Amino acid sequence: MAHLFLVKDIAFQAGLSTATVDRVLNGRPGVRRQTEMRVKAAIAELEKQQAGAIGSGRVLAIDIVMETPQRFSDAVRAAFEAEMATFLPDVFRCRFHFAEVMKPAELVQLLDRIRLRGTHGIVLKAPDVAEVAAAVARADAAGIPVVTLVTDLPNSARIAYAGADNRAAGETAAYLIGEFLGTDGGKVLVTLSSGRFRGEEEREIGFRRVIRARYPAIGITEISEGHGTDAATGTLAAAALAADPAINAVYSIGGGNRAVLAAFDAAKRPVRVFVAHDLDADNRALLAARRIGFVLHHDLRTDARSAFRAIMSRATALPRTVPASLSSVEIVTPYNMPAGD
Repeated sequence: MAHLFLVKDIAFQAGLSTATVDRVLNGRPGVRRQTEMRVKAAIAELEKQQAGAIGSGRVLAIDIVMETPQRFSDAVRAAFEAEMATFLPDVFRCRFHFAEVMKPAELVQLLDRIRLRGTHGIVLKAPDVAEVAAAVARADAAGIPVVTLVTDLPNSARIAYAGADNRAAGETAAYLIGEFLGTDGGKVLVTLSSGRFRGEEEREIGFRRVIRARYPAIGITEISEGHGTDAATGTLAAAALAADPAINAVYSIGGGNRAVLAAFDAAKRPVRVFVAHDLDADNRALLAARRIGFVLHHDLRTDARSAFRAIMSRATALPRTVPASLSSVEIVTPYNMPAGD
């Protein structure tokens, strides 16, 4: 297996031991096909990250850990890979750890493995639970900076948050839906992937506050724990529609929008207004087809840039805590949708 990298670098990228990587590279017996594919994928990733790099800069290897639906992790990966080139001659080498659903214990185990293996920094999208905060504290004590992405862990030892003002985003959604429904009222189906994510909780708090204060004729029904996956979210949405004939609008905080719309279609119920988050591939298609009305979008490349800068600040012994640099929230319609990357 031809390559230009040190065994330890391939092992770091693949998340394997150097002994295992050595067995794969030298074609020794007893190696599973899955392990061989991980090594090949790691080499391909290193080659992609190496392209165009200037050797005089620093090489900072970081780990990006996210519990999130694949449609969003794909968008995050694209943003980080696009932003890496802007930091030359410094080179960021990213290793991605994505899962649609992870138990807290599995996430903590992953964070501890990364800490013990070594890294220049961790970018983390994770639930705001005590065991995750404890794992962040262990990383920080080991000199590894942690930056939270799109959803914060404010009571942890993270050095910075990269993302939008989630409460303001929720308030914006309430304004859009409230003004659209007007005095006719109705009820909004608010969908969360999970109540464990602070970012989603902050969006919901902002949404409820404005609806309660300015649009009291509008009710709210919440569904949660679909984890942004179509199957689980669709089942929850169908049950909510069957139980409440007044639902006529959607504020999608947690995703699974195709499944939510399918539930409305199956119930033969109209959606007067649908507000979603993030310009991932699904939402672009739904917006273009006029199935959803508005997408609240923030630039993930701005978030990636903030995360890289925060990790670099620790590498260059700058202040321990990095000031917040929130990305702005844009209201995207079918008529102002930016071109895809």
